[in-house]
This record gives sequence, C-alpha cells and structure tokens, in this order.
Amino acid sequence: MNFNALIKEIETRQWDVYGMEVYENGRLTHSYGDTLDSGFPIYSATKSIISIAAGIALDQGKIELERSILEYLPAGATGQMSESQTAAFREITLERLMTMSVDGFPFRPEGESYLDYSLSCPLPNVREKVFHYSNIPAYLVGVALTHAIQEDLFCFLEKKLFKSLQIDAAVYQRCPDGYFYGASGMELTVHDLSRIGLLLYHGGIYEGTRIVSEDYVRTASGIRQMNREGGYGYFLWKYRDGFSINGKWGQKCFILPERGLMITYLSHLEEDSSKLKTSMEKHILGIEQG
Repeated sequence: MNFNALIKEIETRQWDVYGMEVYENGRLTHSYGDTLDSGFPIYSATKSIISIAAGIALDQGKIELERSILEYLPAGATGQMSESQTAAFREITLERLMTMSVDGFPFRPEGESYLDYSLSCPLPNVREKVFHYSNIPAYLVGVALTHAIQEDLFCFLEKKLFKSLQIDAAVYQRCPDGYFYGASGMELTVHDLSRIGLLLYHGGIYEGTRIVSEDYVRTASGIRQMNREGGYGYFLWKYRDGFSINGKWGQKCFILPERGLMITYLSHLEEDSSKLKTSMEKHILGIEQG
C-alpha cells in the first residue's frame, strides 16, 4: 500500500476529492482531507442505507422479502391503480426491487406525487428478471418500510441505526408525499459513511453492538442479480472479492473483509471517478491495470 502516492496523484490531477479513509483490519490507518467536519452528498449510496433498514425490519419480522410490494403500500395509493398495473405490481416482490431486477422503470420519480408516479409506470416485462437501475425501486422500498414498521422511516433509522453509529447530523430528502426519499438526497461526512461500511464489514455489528443480522448482511452483500459490473445484492454492488457502496460522481465505500481492507471516499468527479478508482486500486490494492 502506498497511500501517499495516491494522495499525490489526487492533488496532481486536481481531482475534487473531499476526503478519504483507509481501514486495515477494522482500524483507521490512513486519512486525507475533510473526513469529520463536513457533510457531502452521497447520492445513490443512500440506497445502501435503505438496505440496512430493510434488514433490521426483516430481523424484526416486520417484512418478508418474497411478498409483493403491494402488501406494504397504502391502500389510498394502490386503490387508484388500474387493473393492469395492479396485476403487474402484484408480481413485484420487495426482493425484486432491492435487486433492481424489474425492467421498465424510468430513472427517477417525478411530479406532485412520487408514489402515484411510480405506481403508474408501465412494466411490460415484469416477470423477466433483468437488471435495470432506477431510483424508483429504492424509493418504493422506503415507502413500504414506512408502512410495515408503522413509523416514519428516517425516525426509525435515527433510533435503530444512526444512534448506534454515532451519526447525528445526517441531511436527508423527503418526497412530495412526505416519505423519506431513500434513493438519494442524503449528506454524510466521510467518517459517517465509513461507520456504515464498518457495520457491514463486521457482519452487522458496530463496536460490539448487533444492529442487523449477519445472515442479512451476507445475503445483501452477495450476488443476487447479475449485471455488467459483476453483480448486485440488496442495494449493494459486488466488488472483486468483497462489495461496495456506490454513489454517482465518486462516492464510494469498498468493503473487502477477506483482505482486511475498507476504503471510503467522497468526491465530486463527473468525468474522472473511474480514474480515481483505478488509482486507488493501483496504490491501495496493488492492482495494475492491463
């Protein structure tokens, strides 16, 4: 590992990296930039937090992943759906949404009601499991969790996750219907994202406290749906011999338990995020690109 060489390349190339942390065997060994003081957008890394919320609800017996999403949505919304839409959504389980294996959703919900918009999307091939990335699945899972646990989802997260992780200044977004958006819109510090990564690295335990079951973490971080990136779990991405939390433009937490490594960084790189990842792999993982 040559952390200094990585930082030198970041600064030479003037990549907009807010901060970075490297953990070896669960201990912070290297740090760069603003990792503690400022929150930054994590974009789709928010989805991985929804995954953990789902795991906690599953452990509590509040949800079953093989059940239809319609069983967990408010009757006021589902009662307005057409017969064809109801039939299509009846085929969609929570697991299908969490693995992004429903084809046809637009990239994001829109309009005055994100829920009504999401439930009106035509889904002609709903029975075919195809990886199709969209913000709508994570949003719908968040709405479903709200009704399954009978509590505002962000309040639930504050009590069941953030308090134990000592995350006390998370910024978040709500949809026009009032639900925690869940697909994006959060801001965390680099160290906050590392805390979430460490929870997963340690199989659902953070500083000796069990937050989510090891079985769920193992399942969620495994390959549940293949894609061109190498596989997808429950709002988590397969990465080499581990997995990762990803947001657009360079928000990453690479979790590699077999190597005893975890690398977290937040950045804003609309064009060079893949180059930063390549540099990290070279200097931290010792992987030369062919």
